[in-house]
Parts: sequence; C-alpha cells; structure tokens
Amino acid sequence: MPEAPQPLSADRPRFSQLWLAESLRLRETLWGPLEDASEVRRARSEGRNFTERLLLRAQYLAQREKLDLLMARWSRASRLTLAGMALIAIFAGVAAALGALGDGTRAVNVNLALAALLGLNTLTFALWLLSFFISDGGSWLGECWLWLTRKLARGPDLALAPRALVEVLGRNSALRWLFGTISHGLWTIALSSMLLTMATILATRRYSFNWETTLLSPDAFVTFTTMLGWLPSRLGFAMPAEDIIRASDGLQILPATAHAYWSSWLIGCVVVYGLVPRAIAMLASGLMARRKLAAITLDPSLPGYAELRDRLEPFSEHTGIDSPATPGFQAHITPPEQPAHRPGQSVLVGIELAPDMVWPPPGFPGHVADLGIIDSRHQRKTLLEHLQACPPGRLLMVCDARQTPDRGTIALLADLGSLSAMAQVVLYAGGGQDSPADTRISMWRQRLAAADFQPEQIRSDLRSAIEWLSDATPVVQEPRP
Repeated sequence: MPEAPQPLSADRPRFSQLWLAESLRLRETLWGPLEDASEVRRARSEGRNFTERLLLRAQYLAQREKLDLLMARWSRASRLTLAGMALIAIFAGVAAALGALGDGTRAVNVNLALAALLGLNTLTFALWLLSFFISDGGSWLGECWLWLTRKLARGPDLALAPRALVEVLGRNSALRWLFGTISHGLWTIALSSMLLTMATILATRRYSFNWETTLLSPDAFVTFTTMLGWLPSRLGFAMPAEDIIRASDGLQILPATAHAYWSSWLIGCVVVYGLVPRAIAMLASGLMARRKLAAITLDPSLPGYAELRDRLEPFSEHTGIDSPATPGFQAHITPPEQPAHRPGQSVLVGIELAPDMVWPPPGFPGHVADLGIIDSRHQRKTLLEHLQACPPGRLLMVCDARQTPDRGTIALLADLGSLSAMAQVVLYAGGGQDSPADTRISMWRQRLAAADFQPEQIRSDLRSAIEWLSDATPVVQEPRP
C-alpha cells in the first residue's frame, strides 16, 4: 500500500525538492502534462502557499511515476563518476611525481621537474581565475564530471536529471561554484598524491639535483631559486644557500646535504604554489556553492508552473447550484449534516459492486462507518476529499472480483489506501455460479501488488475482513484543515 506522505520539510532536502520539481516541469513540457487530480488535491490540503503546493505536487507525481527513483539512480551514477575521477587523480599524481623525479639513476633537473609538477596545475588555475572576467567557465574537470555522468546514466527520463540540475543551479550562479568545488577538489587530490609519492621516493632513493641553462646566467638562476624558495622557507621548508645553488650546475660534485636541501625546496614549492592555493580555492568554492544553493528558490512564473496556479491556488471553489429559483421559494433552517465518519474511525466502502450484492454485508458492526458503494466519478471525488479531511484509522475496500480490474479502479484503491493508516482490499467473489476464475483473481492480485499493496493487505474472505475491521480500537484524531 502506498504510505501516507510525510511533511514536505521532512521528506528530502530543499535543493532536492527544487531539482525534482524542475525535472518534472521539463518532462511535462516535453511530453505533455500528467494526470494529477489526486496529487493536486493532496497538495492543496497540505501546502500553505503556491510554492509549497508546487513542490508537493512534484513530490507526489515523482513518487507515482517512479521519477524519484530515477533521480536517485542518477545521483548514484554521479557519485560513482566522481569517485572514479578521484581515483584517476590519485594515479595521475603518482605518475607525475615518478615522471618528474625518475628512478634515481640520472640527476634531476630542478627546472624541468618543477615545470612537470606544477606546469599544468598553474595553467588551469590561472584559467579559472581569468574565467571570472572573460567567461562563466574555467572548471573543465567539473564539466567533464557532468559529461561522464550523462554517458553512464542513459535513458529518456535520466537525461532530464542533468538538464534540470543545470537549470536549477544556473538561476543563482551556483553552477560555476559547484563545478569549481569539484575541479579544485580533484586537483587537491592529485597534488596530495603527488606529494606523498615524492616524499616516499625521496626518502627511499638517492637523488641528485642540478640546473642547466644556456641562455640564463648563474646569477639569474640564483635569483629565481631564491624568490621561489622565500615563501616555503617561511613555512619551515629548507632552501639551498647561494653557494649551493651556484655549485649545482652539474659540473661539480655536491655533498648529500645539498641534495637534501634541493629535495626540501622542491617539495616546499609544490606545497606552497600547488596544494595550498588549490585547497583554499576548493574551500572557498565549496562555501560559495553552499551559500548559493541555500539561496535558490522556485520561480513560479516559469512555463509549466504558472499554468498550475488556478488549480493549486484557486480564488474560489465552484459548488454548483442547489436548485433553480422558483416562485414562492422559501429558505428553511435545517440541522447540519453529521459527517460520514469521525477521524480515526474504521470505515467500510464498496467499489463498483454488482447490484446483486447485499450491502452492507452481513455481520456489519455498528461502530464502523459505512460509506456505501462508489460507482460514479463524482462519488469518487467526494469520497477522496472527505477521507483527505477525515482520515480513517482502518479502511476496508470491497471489490467485485468477478469484474476485470481496470487502471481507474486500481488507481482509486491506491489513492484511498494512501489516506488511511491501515487499509485492506477484499476481492469479493460472491456465492453464486458466476464465481471468478483463478486467472481473474490472479490478475487482481498482480495489479494490486504493482500498486504497492502487500500480500497481507489483499483478502478473499469477506467475513474475516469484517472481523479485522471490527477489532479496531477507535482512534480520536483532529480533522485535517
């Protein structure tokens, strides 16, 4: 049986509600509106304003159409993609460190090593900074994540999830900060892996360092090395002295301490000019993304939302005309009608039963409310609205198992079942010669199971079902507004 819906705020995070509503809006825009009479009725009874009612309608329709499960599937695919990219970033950092330092059999050129370790990182970081002035991109790893997720999660409905995500995030410039968080996070992982690999191989292998240049003088290289090593030295990393820098031209043999200084200088440059800026940018982007996400709101003027205002927030309710005006008509005071049942009371209702069935059934207890037999569309609507306002404690729905179950009947049973804490269906077969075949009973059970009714909620014995209904202890509840 479909469970009674939880309050909107307790069901899922606010951003997920907006994302789900946008996915449903795009789906209805592309493929036409869905039948939503039941969902609109429930949203109107629970939502306080138009925005909440839009979100509630989207939530109920998504649950009915299994769109929420598809969104969860896309989210899992996105997390799997991100985990895969993080694993690739780890291996890329290891490969960069091994490629820059080699296996220790040859001297390491500090110029080329530093360019290999920080060149691409510095270039992409500079492009990200420039993107604030020349474009709205710059986080190509974030865009790559979205593209790969689209490739992994295929399907007509799944294709709506990334499109809706981009639409929602684009309303408050949150997309660039989310992509920035992903991009800087992956670079932070790669640089951390690179540093751990460098520290490991420098601690377990013997490396020698030198510099080589044809155009620059030794003084220029001394100035360049000193400038780069100034900030790392303030953080505790060792920096080679000027005489060691001059002697590291590859033409002289240096002591082991000199190579240790070069190792510390190289690690310090990667930390200060690579890892630290990326970590700061990742934290800043994450904070901005969180702030932007919290500020995103639903725009009720968008196509697909504006058309629902008259139904979700009507200015008036049409109740019809009681009777035409006649000469000599005189109004009279009449006592108010009692409600069909009290909130929390056990309720019995028949669904499109044959005329030969005795109603109410024999052994019907007096403390149980009898709502009669429902046949017409108007009766269905009236019953649903009444149970929405006064939810029963237990609900027993009697169906004629000799008839073929149609989609409308199953949908009505699912709607009624969702309005009661405990609901059961009786497939009444009658006692005559026209008893239904086993195949028809099986068809009823299959379609009820597809509507999320559990096997224990489907009965064939009317007498035992009446006993289950009469055993309920009346529950006193406040009627829904």
